[in-house]
Amino acid sequence: MGISKIRPGVRNDAGILAAASAYHEIFGARFSTAQAYRDQHCHTTTWVPPQPPDGVIFVESAEDVKAAVRIAAEHRVPLVPFGAGSSLEGQVNAASGGFSLDFSRMNRLLAVNAEDLDCTVEPGLTREELNTQLRDTGLFFPIDPGANASIGGMASTRASGTNAVRYGTMKDNVLALTVVTANGEEIRTAHRARKSSAGYDLTRLFVGAEGTLGVITSVTLRLQGIPEDIAGGYCTFPTLKHACEAVIMTIQLGIPVARIELMNAPQVAACNAYSGLSLPLQPSLFVEFHGSPASVALQVEAFGEVARDNGATGYVATSNAEERARIWKARHNVFWSVKALAPGKAVLATDVCVPISRLADCVTETEADLDANGLLGPIVGHAGDGNFHVSLIVDDKDPADIARAEAFIERLNARALAMDGTCTGEHGVGQGKQEFLEAELGGAVDLMRQIKTALDPLNIFNPGKIFALDRG
Repeated sequence: MGISKIRPGVRNDAGILAAASAYHEIFGARFSTAQAYRDQHCHTTTWVPPQPPDGVIFVESAEDVKAAVRIAAEHRVPLVPFGAGSSLEGQVNAASGGFSLDFSRMNRLLAVNAEDLDCTVEPGLTREELNTQLRDTGLFFPIDPGANASIGGMASTRASGTNAVRYGTMKDNVLALTVVTANGEEIRTAHRARKSSAGYDLTRLFVGAEGTLGVITSVTLRLQGIPEDIAGGYCTFPTLKHACEAVIMTIQLGIPVARIELMNAPQVAACNAYSGLSLPLQPSLFVEFHGSPASVALQVEAFGEVARDNGATGYVATSNAEERARIWKARHNVFWSVKALAPGKAVLATDVCVPISRLADCVTETEADLDANGLLGPIVGHAGDGNFHVSLIVDDKDPADIARAEAFIERLNARALAMDGTCTGEHGVGQGKQEFLEAELGGAVDLMRQIKTALDPLNIFNPGKIFALDRG
């Protein structure tokens, strides 16, 4: 659904007023209807129009969440979970009004089981703070979407990021959840065992549900040992196609690369300007290797051979932590680097994902599409798993520019789906990708509607996201 098609949902004003009174009585100063708080709890990261809630509840425990859900159910008003607000498809907008559940105060590391390589956290803990607290254990949580997102939000959007090619996505790294369901009770979806054949896989039902089926109150995560050695660097290529083919060969040969990130020349130029780098203005791959010193050295050498076989014009590798950090900080700041290219305009950060064998075709056709239509949209991607992003610069006050952008997004998604890909590899559906989800999965979306209706019959959990219940 394009920006021009996003509309407010149906409001229950009488219920909202009654629920606000009940929340004020129960939560006191931890409930606010101040406009400043409301504006902070809606969508502001990309071009999706903000739709603020009618109030914000600062929950501090699962008991708080249960109380909030019971009041919402009694008065039939929406609840929208809010972690760090870094989602990109309008997931935290209050499309039908209602109340934001702010998890910033539910941010504790509850348990670490170092021998089992797992931990349990509250949903408001951010990934950077988690890794800071884990450092003395010799363990780390590898999922790295770039933004310092909350763990609950990452689970809800099935996030991934730069390390996904080696360590997987959130669906691979969440062992169990506790979730408050529509009747205000808390359930546990699984135990800490690494595998189970016990009934439906409820954990993965809630992972990626974007808060539409229940409210997550704790997350049990897989952890990894901090690598003994890390090396990284960048490699330049004459064309985007050459870079993509190097990625494909790297994966097909089984080189255990930890990160392999793609940038086209316009994105490299933006990073140079914003992050003070001086990289060659050519399509580039940023790479990183984890393991023992001997295995890392072999990986660096093997990738170098692949790069040369695919026409690389330069390859710089380093084990220096400061140099690696500088490169990856620039990678994580790509959104802001594009934003800086056109102050006053919006950036539409969108993603698709295709089978790795089709990556070169999809990326090069997308770049040609941008050039042919006079659009500025630097490309960056988690190339190792076929996932790439276009950060499209749009004048969101110009209807004609909005129309051009929406037409491009439609072509991009159609291109990915025609290659047996998906309309979103990690951003989620939210408000912005609903029509493409229908095109991708067809009748399977009707089954999702049935699940939503069964688990949330009053439609209080983040309504208006992923799909419209009425197919309208």
